[in-house]
Amino acid sequence: MFIHIGNGNVIQSKDVIAIIDYQSISSSVIMGEMIQAWKKEKKIVGPKSNAKSVIVTENQIYYTTVSVSTLKKRTGITQGISNEQDFSDEISL
Repeated sequence: MFIHIGNGNVIQSKDVIAIIDYQSISSSVIMGEMIQAWKKEKKIVGPKSNAKSVIVTENQIYYTTVSVSTLKKRTGITQGISNEQDFSDEISL
């Protein structure tokens, strides 16, 4: 399934490693180092200004203006649909 992550970007949900609140990155030395390394390799997508969350995939880091809670809802919706069971045969009319 695909997730619209804002700023005109759509990614596959299976590619998402982490969805992180943008404010928490400044308090993490490891995340700061990772972002700096990926910045040098030009693997960061999206504007840093007004970013609310950061999405980490295997090949890219995405800054997005969509909040973590909204992104989780979007991924939850796709997971809910794919895990939905069909009980239509059990319904008697």
